[in-house]
Parts: sequence; structure tokens; C-alpha cells
Amino acid sequence: MAEKYNKLFEEFPPVSAEAWRNKVIADLKGADFDRKLVWRTNEGFPVQPYYRQEDLARIDYLDVLPNEFPFVRGTKTRDNDWLVRQDIDVTDLEAANRKALDVLMKGVTSLGFIMQESREWTVADINTLLKDIALQAVELNFVSKCYNRQLVDALLAFIESGGYEPQSLKISIGYDPLSGYLLRGRFHKGLDYSVETAKYLVERTADFSNFRVLTVNGKNFGNAGATVVQELAFALAQGAEYISLLDEAGVAVNEIARKIKFNLSIGADYFMQIAGFRAARLLWAELVDAWKPVSKCGCKCAGKMCVNAETSKWNMAFYDPYVNLLRTQTEAMSAALGGVSSITVLPFNAVYETPTEFSERIARNQQLLLKEESHFDKIVDPAAGSYYIEELTALVADETWKLFLQIQEKGGFIAAAKEGFIQTLVKTSGDKRCNDVATRRENMLGVNQFPNFTEHYDVDKYCPSVFEPKDLTDKAAEIETITQRRGAQAFEKLRAATDRAAKTGKRPLAFMLTIGDQTMRMARAQFSCNFFAVAGFSVQDNNGFATVEEGVAAARKAGADIIVLCSSDDEYATLAPATFALTKDKIFVVAGAPACTDDLKAQGITNFIHVKSNLLDELQRYQYLLLK
Repeated sequence: MAEKYNKLFEEFPPVSAEAWRNKVIADLKGADFDRKLVWRTNEGFPVQPYYRQEDLARIDYLDVLPNEFPFVRGTKTRDNDWLVRQDIDVTDLEAANRKALDVLMKGVTSLGFIMQESREWTVADINTLLKDIALQAVELNFVSKCYNRQLVDALLAFIESGGYEPQSLKISIGYDPLSGYLLRGRFHKGLDYSVETAKYLVERTADFSNFRVLTVNGKNFGNAGATVVQELAFALAQGAEYISLLDEAGVAVNEIARKIKFNLSIGADYFMQIAGFRAARLLWAELVDAWKPVSKCGCKCAGKMCVNAETSKWNMAFYDPYVNLLRTQTEAMSAALGGVSSITVLPFNAVYETPTEFSERIARNQQLLLKEESHFDKIVDPAAGSYYIEELTALVADETWKLFLQIQEKGGFIAAAKEGFIQTLVKTSGDKRCNDVATRRENMLGVNQFPNFTEHYDVDKYCPSVFEPKDLTDKAAEIETITQRRGAQAFEKLRAATDRAAKTGKRPLAFMLTIGDQTMRMARAQFSCNFFAVAGFSVQDNNGFATVEEGVAAARKAGADIIVLCSSDDEYATLAPATFALTKDKIFVVAGAPACTDDLKAQGITNFIHVKSNLLDELQRYQYLLLK
């Protein structure tokens, strides 16, 4: 049988890359290959339409096994299992404990306690919070705004009193003064105090191999609109800064590196994210190895990157919130395939209200489905060998390293932040992505594309800050800060204004005056309904009218505020002026960009909508005219 198939393949000789390209160019019939098929990522580097084995010749880690330096193929040996994390806001210790015990029975294997109070934590507090929790069976993560020294002291006292074996526990403390520096614009008690605290935490937990006390919240960059490359480069630079500062303070590099945990966001670009997590492990391992850490076991395990991946708030939306489930599901998939240590799936309503028991349950089950039904946890580095993902990993690694070196040339993370270098890049990227959403170059289902026409909210029930970027800048800020925002917020603010006005008045109605060529009028009516519904306007489609007069009469009867002429380019030359003459007391819009546009403008017709329109700008203008 084997010989039979070998002979079969002999009938198909190898095809060179040049032959493939020539065939594609021939099929393009004169169209430019690069413009037609090669696309550029948000990072700016080109992605080819296909890859071949020879494209991987420059990659030198392909023969490395999983859990081997430089860990691009993951830090696991037998499987791809990850921890299912759920965060719990701690305002009442007993209530948080009850909730923790409940979710642990529902598939959670990693708990994140977000300590909301700013006070010194005691052993009694920890005893109440962790009562009846089997510490060896779950990862514990704590995030406290301050008093991290006291928190660690209380945890260690609790662990000692319980007789736990230090090596059996997985714990992390979210101490990250550098992230606070960029978000608030200053260090809480100065840089020296931050370094002293970090040193104290590292030395205090020296006997615990899996007690990570320093956190790099790279997710802050992603949630501000940074690209994958920017988030990784800034996170690596932040981690390198912690190593440098503590190395100068006399702490061994090996001890520092194994105390750092990374919290990274998961963006919407599926394959880019898979490649990003693989590239991050590669670069962090190489970076730590450059310090030549001395390990007791003699291996390079200090460079193993511990990553908790969190679904991105940037991609979440207030309107049509169940679509957030689709976004977070694909994000969780890319993180799982990327080989992260743990995943936090934010509930679909997390950005606009306190998550409910239902939304938290769905968020947990999204990960459990990937494990129990899709078996994403069974295969180590399932992306290995994919020409596309391997090449993408190398490209992301190259671009990330270039940006990282730029930061180092400026003196490191803190120096680059003082100069505003990091903040400028994040803001520029965020502005570009917001503009891409505004012009539909980046589609957000339910936001700027295919909105739910019947969805209306009493938006006054929600905090107004939901629709605004989250600026945490301190009054005594010393540097420019980065602002957390979401790609959908500008559209949400627009639609919320419509919903708010509709409570006291009439919701604007866009009426489709469909006439002429059936195919074109139907297509343009569908486009226009989608266009105006994005702003929360009511829309009315129609089967078609025999005359302009009939259509205008129907529009007036319906109480239309906007009359949209939907026909073919050829027919607009006569139909548009005729309709405009009857609708000068209404907002008249032509759906399309016909060749006669200039002639129509000369006759006073100024409103045109088409695929190249800046959707946000246009809708803001129409809303102003109608709601002023």
C-alpha cells in the first residue's frame, strides 16, 4: 500500500515558488500582486497570501521540543493544559470566600482576588478569605492597590500555619509600580520605595518556586489600542526594567526573573495573537538568558515566561453585547493555541455593568468548551509546523525586538516613558485603530457594521463613563499617561445620544426611496439601512416605487426625517434632481458615489453615502442636524 501511494506522488513533481507566483499573477489578469493579495498588519509589515517550506529556512528553533529553550513551543511537555481563571472583587471577605468556593466547583482552577479596600491586610483577613480552599489544587492571584508587603506577610503566615509545602503552591501578587507609573503619571511613593518593595517581595518569597510577586500588565497597552508588537515590546521592556532595577539593588537575576508574571491582552487578530504569544516566550527567554542568570538546576528555566492572557476590553461593546461572546471565544482560542499559562475570559457585560452570575457562568464555560469538547488542551503547540504561523511568529519576534531595542537605546522603560515615547506610540496606534473603525476598515459587528436595528436602551441607567476613555491620570502626574479605551466607544456615544433623545422626542427615521434598477436599489437600500441604523436611527426599507412623486409621498406619510434615494448610477442623473426638488425641507441623501456627483453637487445636492464614507463623521453630522 505504501509503495502504491509513493508512486502516486511521483506523478506530481515539485512546483517551485516562482511557478506558483507566475500562475497567481496570470490569474490576476494584470492586477498588481502586492496590492491585490499582500496585506499589511497594524504593525506595518507585509503578510503574503501563501507560505512554503523554504520560507522557514531562516528560523532556527523549529527542531526545538516543547518545554525546551527558548520555549517558543511552550513551557509544557505532555499537554497544552492551562488554568481557567476568574477574578473576584473583594469588598466583603466572607462573601468573596463563598463565591470562590462556588466557582471552584464549576471548573475554575485559578482565582484572582481583586482587593478593593486600601488597608493593611492581616492573617485573620487571609484566613477568612481562603477558608476551606485547598491551596494545592488552585492557583491564587492577588491584586492590591497598596500594602503589598503586608499582604505577602499575611499570606506567608497563613501558609506556615497551615503546614503547606512551599513548592506545591501557585501564587501571584499583582505588584506592578511601572504600570501604575504609566496609568497615573507618577510612582505612588517614589521609585526608590517601589524598588525597595519589589526587593522585599522577591526576597521574602525566595523559598517558593511558584510564588510570583512582580507583574507586568502588558494588557494595559492592548486595552489602550496598541498593536500586538507594541504590547509585547513594551511588556518586555517593562520586565527588563524590573530586572535591571533589582539587579542594581543586589538581587540575583535568576531570582528576579522567576518572580515575574505577565498579564497580556488577547486581541481580535486570531493568527497574529497565536504568533504573538509564541514570539513573546521566545524573546523573553533570550532576554533573560542575556543576563546569564545562575540557576541551581543548571538549566535556563528562569527564562520561562508565565503568561495570563485576558480577553481584550478594546474589542468589547455596549450595544449588541452578546456579540462579545463571539469575540471573547475566538480570543480565548488563540490564547489557548498560543500556549499561555492561564486565561481570563471577561464576561460579555464586563465593560458596562457588574457581571452577573449568568455572564460569569458563560465566561467560564467558554474555556471549558475548548477543553472538554474541542480538546485544545491535549496537544502541545498545535500551531507548530504551520508555515504561516511559524513565519508570522518570526515576523512578530523581529518587529518586537526592533521596538524593544529602540526603548533600550533611550535608556529603558522609565526613560522612554519620561520622554513620552511609549505613550505617543500607543496613542497614535489607538487613534489609527479608532479611525479604522470609523471608516469600517476595521469591522466591529453590531457597532459599525450590521447593528441590531431594534435594540434600544435606557442609557441613563448606566454610568456615563462607559462611553468615555478611562483616564486615571493623577493630579500630581509627572509624565504623560496612557488612556484605556475601546474601539466602539465613539459609536456607542453617538447611539446613546439617539436613545436618550428618543425618550423625550421622536427617533429619527431614515426612509429608503427605492426606484429604478431592482438589483442596485436593493443593494443600496440594504447598505443605507445598515448605515443609519448604526446611529440608532429608525430605518424603513421599501420594495420600490414607480415614480419619484410616489416615493416622496410615502416618505412624508411615514414621517421621514432623512430620505435616501436608492437607485443605479446611470439613473441618478435624472432621479436625484427630481427627488431633491420635492424634498428640500428634508435631509436628502444619495446612496452611492455616481460619476455625476459633481453635477449633482452643482445643483445643491450635498449628501452622499458610500463605502468610502467616514461612517462616524457622517452620522455625527446627521445626528447634529436632527437633534440640535
